[in-house]
Amino acid sequence: MTESTLSTETTAYDGDPVFELHRGGKMAIAATASVSDKASLSMAYTPGVARVCTAIAEQPELAHTYTWVPNTVAVVTDGTAVLGLGDIGPAAAMPVMEGKAVLFKEFGGVDSIPICLDTTDVDEIVETVIRMAPSFGGINLEDISAPRCFEIEDRLKEALDIPVFHDDQHGTAVVTLAALMNALKLTGRNPESTRVVISGAGAAGVAVAKILLEFGIKDLVLLDRKGVISSTRSDLTASKKAIAEVTADVTGRTGSLAEVLTGADVYVGVSGGTVPEELVATMADQAIVFAMANPNPEIHPDVAHRYAAIVATGRSDFPNQINNVLAFPGIFRGAFDVHASSITEGMKLAAAQALAALVSDELNEAKIIPEPFDPRVGPAVAAAVAEAARLDGVARR
Repeated sequence: MTESTLSTETTAYDGDPVFELHRGGKMAIAATASVSDKASLSMAYTPGVARVCTAIAEQPELAHTYTWVPNTVAVVTDGTAVLGLGDIGPAAAMPVMEGKAVLFKEFGGVDSIPICLDTTDVDEIVETVIRMAPSFGGINLEDISAPRCFEIEDRLKEALDIPVFHDDQHGTAVVTLAALMNALKLTGRNPESTRVVISGAGAAGVAVAKILLEFGIKDLVLLDRKGVISSTRSDLTASKKAIAEVTADVTGRTGSLAEVLTGADVYVGVSGGTVPEELVATMADQAIVFAMANPNPEIHPDVAHRYAAIVATGRSDFPNQINNVLAFPGIFRGAFDVHASSITEGMKLAAAQALAALVSDELNEAKIIPEPFDPRVGPAVAAAVAEAARLDGVARR
């Protein structure tokens, strides 16, 4: 199908502004070198390009100077956990992956290619990404269902010497931590004495729990549909078993959401479920509620505000949006700027601290996190991540 056919084909969605924006896709490849005469053609392609190829063959590290590789991310999905739509497959996932690529460019100056894989097999996904990795400076895993996403990321991080980042996990975790840092400041709490309940034990919930533990939260539990995730249960997956050992097993908490939410300081929802109003009413005074399910928060912000001092959601039409776009473009920008071999826990914490600091002069209950269009966000996160990479010993320049 030609480009002109793609852009003019009549469909049932003609006239819908959302579909019109997506017509023909949301991105394209643009040349950075002009090829307008024989001289420029001979340098951009043969015979001049052969000199560059030979130099890279002799010194592979030159690929990070003379190709687009060090500024390019592969945005990889299998289409099994797309937004709130679930397992809709690789073809239907492409608009989201294109959107992610656009956000990388707009907010981080990072080039990226959306790649939708027609397999859900862990071994096949890992092998495919490893084989194509020489074409990219980093891998962003996207919308891959749990628990497979944990194994895929772990194996790729072990096999590759470039940043591998599952945004559903770590982007969500970084922005959540940044917002929580400021929420704790406003309510006069410290991490060591704050009690946190996380509803949802998929990719985002587990990652949020891990980064909150790194930050210093001591009393934390996660719940799935069957209640608190603790080793007293016999139905846990490997990932749930591991997180139970550092959360509920430490505190000794078990039971239902109603049991653990009573007296809790913080509720973090990444479950897509619902929380009855009467349960929120049992939380501690000056409670913090992050109801992040999209498009329907676990509890409506207006209801949560009856009992909570600070409320955040994943939606743009309410204050305090927990939006991954605040994190992932700047994280990759910073990692690329220092040619980092990986993305460390220290780099994620630094990103969260940088985000939290951006609203220090404007901090209030309705602004605990920057807006996505704040022009300071990308550069601030990138600078903090680059410095953390140096401190953690993963920077190569």
